[in-house]
Amino acid sequence: MVDAGGYGQSTATLSAYEQRGGVWTRVFGPWTAWVGRNGVAPSGAKREGDGRTPSGTYGFSFFFGVYNNPGVHFPYRQITSTAIVWDDDPASASYNEWIDTRVATAGANPEPMYNTPSYDYGAVIAYNTARTPGLGSAIFLHVSHNSSTAGCVAIPTSELVSVLQWLQPSEQPLITIGVGAPAPG
Repeated sequence: MVDAGGYGQSTATLSAYEQRGGVWTRVFGPWTAWVGRNGVAPSGAKREGDGRTPSGTYGFSFFFGVYNNPGVHFPYRQITSTAIVWDDDPASASYNEWIDTRVATAGANPEPMYNTPSYDYGAVIAYNTARTPGLGSAIFLHVSHNSSTAGCVAIPTSELVSVLQWLQPSEQPLITIGVGAPAPG
């Protein structure tokens, strides 16, 4: 769960919970997280390039990183070259997709994925999986460098790796992002 104190705030609190015997129990956090430079967007209001993190509840698509798989259970894609990008061009046929430009074409000004320390490790938050042009793309949980993001959620490396190693695809984990969100229970 990622809880920002207000819509314009670029910091939030991240806590991770799991259900044990029918009771929600905090496993990690609360930790300081960074969100979009313009805060969290109200539900349905996220737009490409607005510098806001989308509010809502989402799954995870796959994990990635410049470095080798740190022992995660989700499918892991290593970023092996500067040819790997994320297509964030709403006019592109491959909008909101991972692209290796050695074998496919990306739209204008794609997001470079060979980006350290931000993408040393990360997880694709399954936001805008329908790839609707203009609703936002490249929303990740990734490494923080103690500043706001373009719309992602970021936490320090050690905390991020702990969460990524803990998440199990078979449990269909979700991330809830919002303002004033109550803890599960």
